[in-house]
Amino acid sequence: MSYELKHVFASLPQMERGVAKVLGGDPKGNNFLYTNGKSVIIRNINNPAIADIYTEHPHQVTVAKYAPSGFYIASGDVSGKIRIWDTTQKEHLLKYEYQPFGGKIKDIAWTEDSKRIACVGEGREKFGAVFLWDTGSSVGEISGHSKVINSVDIKQTRPYRLISGSDDNCGAFFEGPPFKFKFSITDHSRFVNCVRFSPDGNRFCTAGADGQIFLYDGKTGEKICALGGAKAHEGGVYAVSWSPDSSQLISASGDKTVKLWDVGTSTALTTFNMGADVMDQQLGCLWQNDHLLSVSLSGYINYLDKSNPDRPLRTIKGHSKSIQSLTVHKNGGRSYIYSGSHDGHINYWDAETGENNDFSGKGHSNLVTKMAVDDADQLVTCSMDDTVRFTSVTKKEYSASNLVKMDVQPKHVSVAQGGLALAVCIGQVVFLKDKKKVFTLDSLDYEPEAGAIHPGGSTAAVGGADGKVRLYSVQGNTLKDEGKSVEAKGPVTDMAYSKDGAYLAVTDEKKVVTVFTVADNYSVKNDFYGHHAKVVTLAWSPDNEHFASGGMDMMVYVWTVNDADKRLKIPDAHRLHHVSGLAWIDEHTLVTTSHDATVKQWTLKF
Repeated sequence: MSYELKHVFASLPQMERGVAKVLGGDPKGNNFLYTNGKSVIIRNINNPAIADIYTEHPHQVTVAKYAPSGFYIASGDVSGKIRIWDTTQKEHLLKYEYQPFGGKIKDIAWTEDSKRIACVGEGREKFGAVFLWDTGSSVGEISGHSKVINSVDIKQTRPYRLISGSDDNCGAFFEGPPFKFKFSITDHSRFVNCVRFSPDGNRFCTAGADGQIFLYDGKTGEKICALGGAKAHEGGVYAVSWSPDSSQLISASGDKTVKLWDVGTSTALTTFNMGADVMDQQLGCLWQNDHLLSVSLSGYINYLDKSNPDRPLRTIKGHSKSIQSLTVHKNGGRSYIYSGSHDGHINYWDAETGENNDFSGKGHSNLVTKMAVDDADQLVTCSMDDTVRFTSVTKKEYSASNLVKMDVQPKHVSVAQGGLALAVCIGQVVFLKDKKKVFTLDSLDYEPEAGAIHPGGSTAAVGGADGKVRLYSVQGNTLKDEGKSVEAKGPVTDMAYSKDGAYLAVTDEKKVVTVFTVADNYSVKNDFYGHHAKVVTLAWSPDNEHFASGGMDMMVYVWTVNDADKRLKIPDAHRLHHVSGLAWIDEHTLVTTSHDATVKQWTLKF
């Protein structure tokens, strides 16, 4: 038995309102990179479904930049650590690690020979540092600011110059190496969010929260002009990125637009309108070869179209918050993966290509705890917003009529043929038929944790915090308690019937998965031991011979029903987090999701 990682559908950048997002581009022009949580995500710019994730930072990573050589990436985190690691090998071996100052790193810049690095941010004694990449020894000091430094850049041609921009409304100009403070730039009236040299080194620009962008001479630091006259944007400008030939630049703003500027005439050639919602504020941008990218507050990555500024060529969607639930479904001969996240967002992915989108309309407003697709091709989801929703996977839009309000918060949902669904809520169990509540079990003498309806619709099994699984018979529109129950090894965390209804698998807090044989009066078929911490999720393979379980120990096990000793272990499926959802596309393809907001597919061989 063996496994191999087949696809990684990466998370979006983690965004914060009013905070610029720095995107890095690789010098060869193939990839771009950004950060989310403790991960650095490298994506192929032509096919963003191809992604690689670096997860070695112990703290939240804030910025990552390629060395001009293309062989290394420097990434900085909230603790002030900078890690320099190899990009050519799959293992991403660590080359050097430094702590230039204590506090969040907000921006990083390399010299063109890949030998010196500048980094700036929220230090305690100092806000920036410049050092040699291989020894960490200082090559000058970044002074002249009284507050957090947001942005730094180094001229890519000699003589070297360095610029920085800060919350003290000033920029600073340095000559070097060793870099020495030369003078302050005081043209902005609000925070300076971004500073960037043109690739040829002849100019640099500063962009601020006052909506202005100023151009300066790259060698002397003399002011040339303000782009667009009095104001470049109606809102604060968070990021700028130059064209490879240094003749144009793009700017991203809180006014929900991106502008393309001609530097020679200092006028805007194109304004890209990105939408009207607050989530459409533009907080980052990158000009990479022919690609113009911008990042919205929603985390969506937009590929801008110069010939049609009101509609991006493509928008990469996905999750920027932790994924909590997962299911798969075949539709028109293609397999789709559905994932629901912490913020109520549901995304669907083409399992082969990674093409993805979200449903239109207004959906859940809180964490999506569980999901399943019923026989009427509806995605049935329950959420902490106290609702169960039925959404057509063919229409792909939410509707207010397909929403069932619960009295208390639902935590688990399962479906069976004939329009049946079972929602397990805090302190009650709700039986639904054709999108309506038909029966409620409450004033229970146990706390229900998870539930499963037999695929044939004859039995509803409900697992409790007391370690018992109660079996209710489905009679018309009611659930009848006939006093039947079976014992799990501990408080139940998840449960599911096999696709053919022959088995019921139950996971518990005592690290065990128990499988019961339905036809044999729910006798124990096997107990499966292997997890080192509580098991939180499980999923049956379509052939009913295997099932997968995921635990708080970060492990995924694939078990063989008839042989408890025959198992496949996938350690560290998602390096920093436990697996929150499991689903099978076919007998040999397992999908996992986690709090790192990524979806992974694994090819299994038995």
